[in-house]
Amino acid sequence: MRKRPLSLIQDDLVEYEEAMERMARLVTERQEDRRADTLWLLSHPRVYTIGKRTPAEHLPDPSRGIPVVSTGRGGQLTYHGPGQLVGYLIVKLGEDEGIVDYVREVELRLVDALAALGLPAERRDTPPGSELLTGVWTVNTGRKIASIGMRQSRGVTSHGFALNVDGDLEPWRWAVPCGMPDVEMTSTANEGLTASMEEVRAAVAKAFEAA
Repeated sequence: MRKRPLSLIQDDLVEYEEAMERMARLVTERQEDRRADTLWLLSHPRVYTIGKRTPAEHLPDPSRGIPVVSTGRGGQLTYHGPGQLVGYLIVKLGEDEGIVDYVREVELRLVDALAALGLPAERRDTPPGSELLTGVWTVNTGRKIASIGMRQSRGVTSHGFALNVDGDLEPWRWAVPCGMPDVEMTSTANEGLTASMEEVRAAVAKAFEAA
């Protein structure tokens, strides 16, 4: 992984639409070299977000009362809620680097962060013809603990990852996450890790700043 110092922004709970507006401003600033590469750590109130390829049959029943918002990132349906650590990455890619390269880097940094907390995790290669296995999975139980969906515009990345820490996992079961009907979502707490949100935040920030 290349050396890439990051400027860190930290917030608690931010409405999704408000976050998208601010992220767009951060991307413009990075495209114009008015800001350094940035990692923004935050959480959202309960919301489902969907990518461009999310089928209607993967959406939750509207009676659940959780809003569904279309977004410009890659990937399919993701749930956000309190107890989940979201990281938006506004990074200028190198000339020899594409968004797929950077997504792999994000996976590996999250694996490093979870290892530092004592939870073995891994990224997975996608078999030919299968739904993309982008994200991070627990080694011992084979569950998905982090989702990743990103895009790039004029060489700068946006969106990022969602790492489940200690939030409610039930909303994941009301829809089809990540385009995979059989996936089982988990969290650090569900895997028996006692680390607090603050400790997970610190480990994630350190992993992204370590290079």
